[in-house]
Amino acid sequence: MFNHLKGSIMSRKFKLGDWVKVKGLLNSPKMQVLKYVSKKNPIFGVLYNNSYVECVWYQNGERKSDIFHQYKLVHAMDTGGLFITVPIKSKTTYSKI
Repeated sequence: MFNHLKGSIMSRKFKLGDWVKVKGLLNSPKMQVLKYVSKKNPIFGVLYNNSYVECVWYQNGERKSDIFHQYKLVHAMDTGGLFITVPIKSKTTYSKI
């Protein structure tokens, strides 16, 4: 009966900085949780404080962000950054003294 109030008393599923992906999408980008945002239901006028998260990711070098309901996201298995690090070969030469 009061399902529309559910979001206003929900606990937070993620912490800021957590790595997440959209649930059920195999090609979903790895995203980082920036913050929880308030979202108002236009029909019932209920304010959801702990349900929606703003996430950021990079696609083709461009920064993207969007807001998702926390239950549409899952923790990403592979964490560790938005960019791939490539080792750089050192060109340092050593000489005998």
